[in-house]
Formats: sequence, structure tokens, C-alpha cells
Amino acid sequence: MLERIQRPQDLKTLSMDELEALAGEIRQFLIKTLSATGGHLSSNLGIVELTIALHYYFNSPQDKLIFDVGHQAYVHKILTGRMGNFDTLRKQGGMSGFIKRSESEHDVWEAGHSSTSLSAAMGMAMARDYQGKKNEVVALIGDGALTGGMAFEALNHIGHEQKKLMVILNDNEMSIAPNVGAMHNYLMKIRSAKQYKKAKEEIEGLLKRIPAFGETLAKTAERFKDGMKYFLIPGILFEELGFTYFGPVDGHNLPQLLDTLRQANSVSGPVLVHVLTRKGKGYTHAEADSHAWHGASAYKIESGQMIKAVGAPMYTEVFGNMLIELAAHDDRIVAVTPAMPGGSGLMKFAERYPGRMVDVGIAEQHAATMCAALAQEGMKPVYAVYSTFLQRAYDQVVHDICRPKLNVTFAIDRAGFVGPDGETHQGVYDIAFLRSLPNLVLMMPKDENELRRMMVTALHYSDGPIAYRYPRVNGTGVKPEAVVEPIPIGTWETVREGERIAVLAVGPMVQVAEEAADLLRPTGIQLHIVNARFLKPLDEAMLLDLANRGYHLITMEEGVRLGGFGSAVQEFYADHGRFDIPIKCLGVPDYFVEHGSIKEQRKEVGLTAEDLALQVQAMLPRTNRQRA
Repeated sequence: MLERIQRPQDLKTLSMDELEALAGEIRQFLIKTLSATGGHLSSNLGIVELTIALHYYFNSPQDKLIFDVGHQAYVHKILTGRMGNFDTLRKQGGMSGFIKRSESEHDVWEAGHSSTSLSAAMGMAMARDYQGKKNEVVALIGDGALTGGMAFEALNHIGHEQKKLMVILNDNEMSIAPNVGAMHNYLMKIRSAKQYKKAKEEIEGLLKRIPAFGETLAKTAERFKDGMKYFLIPGILFEELGFTYFGPVDGHNLPQLLDTLRQANSVSGPVLVHVLTRKGKGYTHAEADSHAWHGASAYKIESGQMIKAVGAPMYTEVFGNMLIELAAHDDRIVAVTPAMPGGSGLMKFAERYPGRMVDVGIAEQHAATMCAALAQEGMKPVYAVYSTFLQRAYDQVVHDICRPKLNVTFAIDRAGFVGPDGETHQGVYDIAFLRSLPNLVLMMPKDENELRRMMVTALHYSDGPIAYRYPRVNGTGVKPEAVVEPIPIGTWETVREGERIAVLAVGPMVQVAEEAADLLRPTGIQLHIVNARFLKPLDEAMLLDLANRGYHLITMEEGVRLGGFGSAVQEFYADHGRFDIPIKCLGVPDYFVEHGSIKEQRKEVGLTAEDLALQVQAMLPRTNRQRA
């Protein structure tokens, strides 16, 4: 079946048996292909029949199919003619792991962050009506994304306006980690329909106790159970918001799915179709642990063993282990995460201190303000969040944390390039958007020991918000220090003494600078390397000393140049009237860097040891270059 599908219209020629066979073939294709490339496996295995049903019933791209978080769109890519590109999935120059409008006319909305599809659907429905068109608009959103406040804002507006559109709630009881919160509990009630079961049992018991006629009446009551169900299942929340509710529907039953889509599409206003799916369906290992298989590396199909590079622990793991150590001696520490306990390295912390681990769901804004209140009341909240997701809480960081100078600690993971997840997840903007905020201290370590020291520094600090950012890479493999001491705020470290040119390197760029120094040593160039571990405040004493000693400077950061660390250094010298200091700022240019490996992304923007060596040689006066 799979070879016959080059476009969605090809589905419409298949029988129901053929559609079900196609679902099986798609699962086998995904399991085999992703074993080599890695990618978001479990979420796509769970959505096979639902995606087939949507493309069978609707007419893409005239009808708009909007995916909330594009990592669940692999099946959509297969059905829209991109099966042959899967060997390039998430590779540089290859197919994106998310929806990408430049890839296909069927990709109508790009999203790497959750909870945006309903707002997009409302906008597209409004545009359709303004333009007098007749196409359908369908938004597919996961149950975990409903914890995002933006989704509730959209539900409220859609229900008020009563535009014709369809919301498909893909309910697999998980986003990345198991879902939390009142909405999760509400959907669980719908799934289990306990009210219906309890009422049915009570009525049957009552009727059976009636002499002579009880058994007959009980059998009659059985025939009314479906009618009772619709009165007793609590789908009324969506109805009260202005939606016509359908469900729950078995998301792996194609005939039932198609019948429900037909019924739902006959409604003139907004409808919500509640679909139950199983994340990881069809692959035993993914079904058993869909959390671990959400974003899988390459793996062995039979055993399910992940193929991962062996090396030093990831910075994320170092953070998680150190936080456990710190929490053992300070019961004020509370770890907070927006639905990323595994990705943020907090699973062990949650096991050790379940009462001090707070997963708020996909609710970055709420998490930030809640941390502000925790800090105000004397706790030491540690907000563990990916750099890309911290963007979603910027107003709260500005208004609720930095402005009142509250002692919140930000543990900013995935800072810098993130590799295959690409442009929607790159952590290259936080230096620029955080360093402009008053009262905030911002750090980045050069290795694992320095991360531990920064965590101790943050714990001892009490004069406002403080943040440490760390990359999505393995550490350098340094031996853990027996005694972990705090770092004086705003102090840098000279890593190598050199002449003429000093590199002010941030985080992993310190190691890159050392590699460049080794490349340059045979030419007679002794590179001076500074570990610029505080991005705010800067080490002003060292900056003035370097200027007075006549150094030419190169700043190097895995962050955007505009408004970044290099800009801060230039601003400092301008403020002090030192316009005589030659400065070259290396960082991420003014465009979105797409998916690929981190190594490839650094090479693309000129952040490798070879690039730095060339910059150093170009910066030297001509006579010095010739002598070197």
C-alpha cells in the first residue's frame, strides 16, 4: 500500500481493509527508518490511524490541517509525498523533524513549541470567512498542550466567535512526560467514565431489588446505557466553552474515526473531537516506555537498545545530580519544571524529593511567576527550563522576577545549538534577551566542575535572580572536585597566558579556543584565552587590564551576535571611551540556523577552532603575521 501513496488524494481510492493495512506498513516504515536516523518515534506511532483518517476525509491543502508541535507530523509527511526523504530526517540540508512550510504546500503552520494550533486555526477560519472561501480548518492538539495557557485563550475565543472549525484532541495521556494538572484529571474522567459506570451499577442494583419485576427492568435498563452515558460523561466543559463535543473515540479504529469526522464536520460551529491514542503503538519497547522513546536516538530494532556515544556525562545529568546534593543540605530548594522532568535531568531528584519537585505541565509563564512567589516567601526555587522554552515566559521574568529583584535561580538547559531539533529549538537567544534585564546575574560554565560551582554560587546568592546556562553536549570529562566552592560574582578566569590577541570565550567556546591555540602554536602565535564565565556582570577590572596591556580582542559565544556577549564588551569599552581597542565578535549571525549536528551548525556560523585560528591571523598586524 505504502508505495502507492504519493499524495493524500491517493488514500481515497483505498478500501477500509487497505487503509488498515497501510497503517501497519507506515508503522513498520517508521520503526525501521528511525532506527537509523533517530527522531520522535512514540508520538508518531500513536497517531498513524488518526493522520490517515484526516487525510482520507479532508482535502489537503485546500482544507487546512494544523499540527500542534510538528514532531507528531511524520505520518503526515509520508502521506504528502516525502517518504523518500526520511533518510535525511533532521540532518543538515535534509528534511525537518517538524512541520516546515518550505517543504510542502500541505505544511500550513510551522510550530516547534506547543499550544499554538488553536490560535492558528482561529486565524485561518477568520481569514477564510473574510475571503468568502469554503475550506475546512482542523487543528490537531495533544492533551499535554492543553495545559498551556495560550490554548485556553484560544478555546475561549473560538467558543465565543462560533466560527466553523474542528479541534482534534489527541489524548494519549502524555506530552513528553506524563501529564499533570486539573485538565489531565478531567480528561481521565472522560476516558474512564466512572460516573457512568457507578450510576449504572447503582441503578441496576436498585432495580434488581424490586420484587418480581426487578430482573426484567434491569435488562431493560441495559438497553439505555448508551443514552445514560452521554448524560453522565463530563464532556460538558467543552460544551460550556461553546464547542460541540464528540468522543471519546478510539484513535486506532479507522471506521469509527471516519464516522466521527463525518458527524463532527456536519456541525456549523466549532467542534471538539476527543480521540484516544496509545503513544508508541506497534513497537513493544516504545509502548512500554513512551517517555524514553519520545525523542529517540538511533536504536537496535529487536532489542530496543539505544545507540548513544560513550563519553563524559551530559551537562543535564551533572545538573540533576548536583541539585540532589544541594537539596540534601538545604530544604528551601524546590525544583520546578514545565513538563520536562526527564529532559531537564530531574527524574532522580523527583524520586529522592517528590515533595520538592513541581511539574506544572506546559506552562512556562505560570512556572516563572510561581517561582517568584516561592522566592518571595523564603524558598529557593530552581526553575529548570530549556532556553527555547524560557522565551515563552519572558514577560514574567521581566515583570515578576527581575523587577522586584526576587531570588529565583534559572537552570537554562539546551543553551546554544541543539542539533537535529533545529531552528525552533536553538538556545541562542537567551544571552541577548536576559542580559538587558536589571538585577539579573547570568553565568555559563566551561566544564562540569564549573557548573557545580555555579550551582553553589546561585544557592549562596540572595540579591536577586541568578541564572546559569549550559549546553546540550557531553561535558569535558574533568575529574569532579572534592570541595565545590562558589565563584565570586562577576569574575573571569585566565585559562592561558598569551600575547597580542585575547579571546574572551563563553562556555564550550573555551574548549574551542584552546583547540585554536594549539593550532596556532606552531606558527609562533601565543593566544591569550579568558573564560568569560559571567555574561552579566562583566569582569570590568579584567577588561580594563586587557585594554591597558594593548590586547586585540575576539569574543566568542554560541549565541546571537546582536545584543549578545560581544555587544556587551563593545558597550563597556564605548562607555569608558576606549575606542582604540580592536574587537572582533564571533557568534551566530542574524538568521535562523536550521537542523543538523551541533558540529555542523558551529561550522556553518564560523565557531570552530579552525575559524578562530583564521580570525586570529587576520587580526594580527601584517608585519606580525609575516614574522609569525
